[in-house]
Amino acid sequence: MKRERILTLLLALIAMAALGLTGCSDDDDDGNPTDPGGAMDDAMLRVVHASPDAPGVDIYVNGDTQPVIMNLEYGDASSYLTVPAGDYTVEIRGHGSDPASAPAYTADVTLAEGATVTAVAAGLLSSTDADDTFRVLPLVEDFADPGAGNVAVRIVHAAADAPTVALDIANDGVPEVTDFARFAETGAAGVALPAGEALPIGVWAGDPLARASVFTTPELPAGANLFVIATGLLAGDPMDDGFSLLAIGPDGPVGFIRQDARAMVYALHASPDAPPVDIDAMGGEVVTNLAFGGLSGALELWPGAYGLDFRATGEASVAASATTPYLEPGMTYLAIASGFLGGEPAFQLIPVADGFDGMASDALVRVVHASPDAPTVDVGPLDADDKVDALADYTGLAFGAASPAAGTMLPLGALTVGVAATGTTDPVATFDLEATAGLRAFAVACGSLQGTGESFRLVLVIPGETWVTAEVMPN
Repeated sequence: MKRERILTLLLALIAMAALGLTGCSDDDDDGNPTDPGGAMDDAMLRVVHASPDAPGVDIYVNGDTQPVIMNLEYGDASSYLTVPAGDYTVEIRGHGSDPASAPAYTADVTLAEGATVTAVAAGLLSSTDADDTFRVLPLVEDFADPGAGNVAVRIVHAAADAPTVALDIANDGVPEVTDFARFAETGAAGVALPAGEALPIGVWAGDPLARASVFTTPELPAGANLFVIATGLLAGDPMDDGFSLLAIGPDGPVGFIRQDARAMVYALHASPDAPPVDIDAMGGEVVTNLAFGGLSGALELWPGAYGLDFRATGEASVAASATTPYLEPGMTYLAIASGFLGGEPAFQLIPVADGFDGMASDALVRVVHASPDAPTVDVGPLDADDKVDALADYTGLAFGAASPAAGTMLPLGALTVGVAATGTTDPVATFDLEATAGLRAFAVACGSLQGTGESFRLVLVIPGETWVTAEVMPN
């Protein structure tokens, strides 16, 4: 009886699609985890609940007053079961509804022979719009061998309120799947992806295309056949019904893959001869009128690498371009624009991640060499003879280099710090600083030591709930 009831549930969900399933080749069962040894005229079926606004459902068949299965919930999937061909009438009610009440859905269906099917319930139960209303996508399986060290992944766009998108496998900035329409999928063979490693997947949308979201899969098992279903709502709760990927493995749900956290980026203008600039990322203006020594507000960007165009404020032509490194999920970065617009070293981006560590009572400072015409330097406090006593972490810093990411602990209180050419102890500049408990600061040496444009100085960038700067001129 239990097997018959589960069977009827699966048939009911296929009925909702109002489609008869056609037969597939004799090898359609390859890779399925369950094969009870049914006859060749049977079908292998399972169902995935991927409708974010549908409750748990109870399924009835042929007028029976007892549900054949109860409370199949969002994100659940059945096992593969052997299903005999035939004609069925099914009724679907929300879990706990009176069996005598009007069903939410009723349909008659004829199930054809020989198919292996994953049926994805998608769309919005609350909608009457044909573009996004509730439906079932009956996907006949025919996974191809992905090759050694790979996994076959069939991607389904079942996000009811998402537009046509493009998919960027590995999130490397080049979408491999374009014009991926709502309720479409990538084909029965699946896409061969590398196994044994976490894999970022970028979702791009808009005109021009730009990253709209990024997901990172768990390590994928070699040789497996997987469905990855985009579901949820763009405006939903990220930890509940929000836009996400639902991974379905050979043995059932792997679970929801939530969107990656965005990276936070602060831009610092440190180019001595550059005017105030506007910065465009992927065709969209993100920073305006940033002057030398100025720090932008927080830019929230999806993980990935970005091409940046710099324009003199108010000008249409691009004065310089640069590319960020791959911005990791949830990380915060200081992106320092330095170099010379009209000389060498040329205008460029110096990215440093916020990796400060240590106890709250420590004062931690990270030095960044962003002065384009200064030599490789050593930095440290002055000794009794006014010589630079270079700290190990601050030794041999060339243009574009930074001291270790965790920061270097400095003694609390007032101190005078000197900058000297590497291998010497005579300071070319000294600065008076105050190290306080809990201080976290990037000490950015910027400006021109030789007098080209803005003069040499330190800009302290202090992370916090709101990032701030403090300019320190040399003594």
